Amino acid sequence: MEDLRKTIREVPDFPKPGILFYDITTLLADPAAFGRAIDLLSERYIGRRIDRVVCVESRGFIVGSAMAYRLGAGFVPIRKPGKLPSQTVRESYSLEYGTDTVEMHVDALQGARNVLVVDDLLATGGTAAAACRLVERCGGKVVECCFLIELVGLDGRRRLHPYPVFSLIRYE
Repeated sequence: MEDLRKTIREVPDFPKPGILFYDITTLLADPAAFGRAIDLLSERYIGRRIDRVVCVESRGFIVGSAMAYRLGAGFVPIRKPGKLPSQTVRESYSLEYGTDTVEMHVDALQGARNVLVVDDLLATGGTAAAACRLVERCGGKVVECCFLIELVGLDGRRRLHPYPVFSLIRYE
């Protein structure tokens, strides 16, 4: 994974002082690195009968839609409130400074059972946990939560328990 890690730009003090931001736009701009990342993430799920890949906006859409294509699965977006055009189900979750909410179409998992939850980054796990709850409320089974990057020190895996978690690149 070191070759992929080298394509990720580290931006200090973004979005605020003291934060080190891992910018995947540099990985996405490199066709070989982007393709390798999608192939490595997808290979884990080939043959596991994934029906839908559920992804959190916005960078999660980039990774997850490519994986859905590679796996022959449907793609389901999870968005901020008011962004989806049809009937939705919503889930709120805690942040260190308050709460946030995400939504998914009520019928997004119709005919699907096995769901892979994908995002670009696992930090504290709040958004992914909300996505898992939405999947279950709509009748899906979370097969695993999959991330391009995991910030291990923020312990997002704990918040996602009991769901299995896989991350390709881990920053300790």
